Amino acid sequence: MSNVTGKAYGMNVITPMKPWRTWFNRFSFMISRSIPSSLGGLLGLRFIHFARWAIIKRDQWPDLGQGKQQLANDYLLFCSNFNGTWDQYIDAFADGLPNGLDLLWYTSTKYPHSVPITPFKNYIRANQIDTNYYYNSVPGAAQRDVTAALRVREALLKLEANLQGSTPEQFRALFVRYLSTVQNDLGYEGRAPVASNDTENAEINREDYLHFAGELATSAR
Repeated sequence: MSNVTGKAYGMNVITPMKPWRTWFNRFSFMISRSIPSSLGGLLGLRFIHFARWAIIKRDQWPDLGQGKQQLANDYLLFCSNFNGTWDQYIDAFADGLPNGLDLLWYTSTKYPHSVPITPFKNYIRANQIDTNYYYNSVPGAAQRDVTAALRVREALLKLEANLQGSTPEQFRALFVRYLSTVQNDLGYEGRAPVASNDTENAEINREDYLHFAGELATSAR
């Protein structure tokens, strides 16, 4: 299992839907595509690489040798890649797009709504499928780092295109001009910051207690 690679987290959530309610999801997808502003809260979360919802009908699952399955439900598959921790993502998602989430997951069985946050987190956790293999071509870069690097590349290409026949003085002026436009984009790759060491420290602090408890249990026998 590896939901994390570098600074990115890969999430897959699959939830059952009653087949007679699937049409509503198709309708809500049409609205989202027709009115992108309805997902404005999602598009504004720059730490999200992408997020996608897809309907899988109960007769569309692939047969990988297990035989054709007879399923009672259709399913809603949600895939997303993002930077940060699982909790940060769910919190920001629910804060930025509460109505949109309720619309997209409305037909899913036992969906509790995105607010309050605790039942929503429990629902996502219960239906999340852990990733067996997760590849990231730039593990040391966040989504903002990649976007910044593309801006630097664009500036370099423009600088190259304008260098033809220029004098040293003109080259210097052009270099300074383009450098000033991307100065804030000259970051570097690195490891993601650790959100919290609490769990790791708790395990260390419990070691003596667990060792003592184990000895006590053994001696009682």
